[in-house]
Amino acid sequence: MRDSLWREVVAAQERLVGVAHKTPIFTCSELDRIAASTVFLKAESFQRTGSFKFRGAYNAISCLSETERACGVITHSSGNHGQAVALAARILDVPAIVVMPEDAPKVKRSSAEGYGAKVFTCNGTQEAREKTTRMLVARTGATFIDSHDDPRVIAGQGTAAAELIAEIHLLDVLLAPVGGGGLISGTAIAAKHLLPSARVIGCEPAGADDAFRSLARGERILDFVPDTIADGLRTPLGANTFELIRQMVDDIVVVPERAIIDAMRFVWERMKLVIEPSSAVAVAPLLTGEFGGGGERIGVILSGGNVDLESFFSALPRVDRVPPVS
Repeated sequence: MRDSLWREVVAAQERLVGVAHKTPIFTCSELDRIAASTVFLKAESFQRTGSFKFRGAYNAISCLSETERACGVITHSSGNHGQAVALAARILDVPAIVVMPEDAPKVKRSSAEGYGAKVFTCNGTQEAREKTTRMLVARTGATFIDSHDDPRVIAGQGTAAAELIAEIHLLDVLLAPVGGGGLISGTAIAAKHLLPSARVIGCEPAGADDAFRSLARGERILDFVPDTIADGLRTPLGANTFELIRQMVDDIVVVPERAIIDAMRFVWERMKLVIEPSSAVAVAPLLTGEFGGGGERIGVILSGGNVDLESFFSALPRVDRVPPVS
């Protein structure tokens, strides 16, 4: 089974050549000092649409038949996956619809619309997203592209870790955020094939820790209300990702909100990289001492950098009110 999953990642790599960016890998001496390890951060914030999601969306849509493409694609997303589907669909000349919760960051909705997708809003519950999507599928005949549980999406997400390993070679630990589970599942598939002895760790907000609790219970927890600044990680695990995580992920670490904010600030200030809270979830365990401390070589997937900066810039003085320099 693992060999077949890996072959799907390899096929996704081939489809993404010349389309997805090969994102840069960064290091930080201060982070290494704090973590007492050597840390390599794969900056998917530099990926098209600003997150790893483009990899899976493009791979999934490129696998559709001509008949399916003609009817278009649809997804529901808090933002990053919606943007990715919108851009991938535009590149492949496929109509796209994105269902977004009303509280999704404006930057993500504007981006999806800018890529040509039709955006429909609903309230923030998972039930509302799914109900609205089903209604639109019935109306349009569009193919649903799941944000995390589609095997083609999972394979595409695995290409990020495959790139990281190909460039860095030896890693003892890989850290990645956990929302719906597509990224950590793809990361695990790549790591377990290329670096069988490496540990794969999922990092999850304490306010949306359904993966941690689902693994402890032995079944998926779907009835929960997420409460976290990491808006990209509010989605529950899928059936496929739950099984992949159970089989291939070594552990899930739960990260408090304060640690997420501190990690995001650290990366912004010390590395000059704009990352979103969902990315910071995978950095936080290195700053808190949850991982590291023994000179390990640690890879981190920085999942994205789509931060809504409107509130930040609105707090700055207006240019016409700034006194001139004397």
